[in-house]
Amino acid sequence: MLFTLAGPAHSELIIRKSRFIGCVEPMPDRAAAQARVEQLRQQHPTARHVCWALLAGGQSAAVDDGEPGGTAGRPMLDVLRHQQLDGVLATVVRYFGGIKLGAGGLVRAYTDSVAQALLTAHKLPRQRLVQLRACVPYALEGLLRRELAAADAQLLDVQHAAQVIFTLSLPEAQASTFQSRLDELAHGRLGWLDAD
Repeated sequence: MLFTLAGPAHSELIIRKSRFIGCVEPMPDRAAAQARVEQLRQQHPTARHVCWALLAGGQSAAVDDGEPGGTAGRPMLDVLRHQQLDGVLATVVRYFGGIKLGAGGLVRAYTDSVAQALLTAHKLPRQRLVQLRACVPYALEGLLRRELAAADAQLLDVQHAAQVIFTLSLPEAQASTFQSRLDELAHGRLGWLDAD
């Protein structure tokens, strides 16, 4: 099972006078990750490196940002994979303290920065969502809205025409049970439409 994070979590390590500021946070895609990294560069203009790793729906990245190849981004990415995370960006901002750490020291520092941040992170199971469309007579609109709220389904759109058309999303594992319950409650007056 894959997990994502409920929100950002941070760490800070001082290793041989170098300061490593780690952060793990939910991230939907590579474009959003690059924007976040640019924001960190602006927040820390005197930092020597802003290294990062991303796992997000098949999009992955491991960026060393000037550190020796394979000593920052790849170890950070390995931590995310080991923790079975998806939709997560790990960043480490490094202020160089004047003492070189060597390749092994860098790998440990970047790995530890991400691992320490993950210790305080709240993980959530990542669920695949499905989108459903239903049409009901106006008399059943209230019933459908109550059932949506009870099932924690997300209402995406409502159209009022000859009937009320609802577009919603909910976890895939709940979809068939939800549909069966609504079919039973509506006594055949609910129609399921293609989600397109």
